[in-house]
Amino acid sequence: MTAVRTETAAGVRSIILCRADEYNTITPELRDELAAAIDEADNDPDVHVMLLRADGPAFCAGYGLDWSTQMQAAESESDRVWDSVADMRVLSTFIDVYMKLWYASKPTIAAVNGWCIAGGTDMVLCADIVVAGEGASFGYPPARVWGTPTTAMWVYRLGFEKAKRYLLTGDEIPAPKAAEIGLILECVPDDQLADHAMALAKRMAQVPVNQLRMLKLLCNQTAENMGLSSSRTLGTLLDGVARHTQEGRDFVARSAQAGIRQAVRERDDPFGDYGSRGRS
Repeated sequence: MTAVRTETAAGVRSIILCRADEYNTITPELRDELAAAIDEADNDPDVHVMLLRADGPAFCAGYGLDWSTQMQAAESESDRVWDSVADMRVLSTFIDVYMKLWYASKPTIAAVNGWCIAGGTDMVLCADIVVAGEGASFGYPPARVWGTPTTAMWVYRLGFEKAKRYLLTGDEIPAPKAAEIGLILECVPDDQLADHAMALAKRMAQVPVNQLRMLKLLCNQTAENMGLSSSRTLGTLLDGVARHTQEGRDFVARSAQAGIRQAVRERDDPFGDYGSRGRS
């Protein structure tokens, strides 16, 4: 494995995103390695809890926009119109992996450092519990153009009004604010994050694994009864639609012309957050 590595101690399987130089952006390789790591941990009788964390300055800065915008640009050169069914099938190969954190029979904890934005939130909000360093930041900037949250966990974590507040602006959410509004469980000093998350995972791992499985299933069933599966399906479909609106296509064209970093700056500069913080 090159994008993910694992470690095991005291009943806790650490699953570590290790594309640090690329801010752990999501690629097909990361998708496949993460899927294998979750499945392996869920099937290992010696593992009680999974702890997802990341090397480097960012937990996950979303999809690798270089390959994803290039893929859409190549698609636009085809003689065929956009195929929404094919698009959804491709995107679902990623979404199904993130949902493994939710549907794994054992508890999943995520320890977030640095950026966790865009597709990174699609992933991390599927974990059962999220803790973050106080310097971490969350958000879904593609809500401004070119995307919608695919796993659709925002409403289930925040409620209607707070989810709308942050999705209808795409605003950045610093970790202390994320904890205050209930997007994550808590934030701790950055230098205590690793130890704090591991201590929580080890404490949880002392409970018999059959008890952990039953309690997780019981809690998760509430969201299932609220329609999580249909919300996820709609979120995935609408993400494809958002990438193929006129504004979405213009964003891809601008990325090809000026580079993805410049296109993102032009999107975010009016809001003065994420990479544009301090520029406006």
